[in-house]
Amino acid sequence: MAQLVLFNKPYQVLSQFTDDLERSTLADFIDLPDIYPAGRLDYDSEGLMLLTDSGQLQAKISQP
Repeated sequence: MAQLVLFNKPYQVLSQFTDDLERSTLADFIDLPDIYPAGRLDYDSEGLMLLTDSGQLQAKISQP
């Protein structure tokens, strides 16, 4: 069964877990192994994100 995490991304947080410029990322808020965002929000926006450990579900959600 796939693990799902709903996360309300704050303003000025990257929708990824790493950043070379040391900006705030998902890693500052989520400490779960093998979980990845299904979709993205801009750095300068905030809102609900879905993260999952299922590559198949991630692909299905991300496809238009």
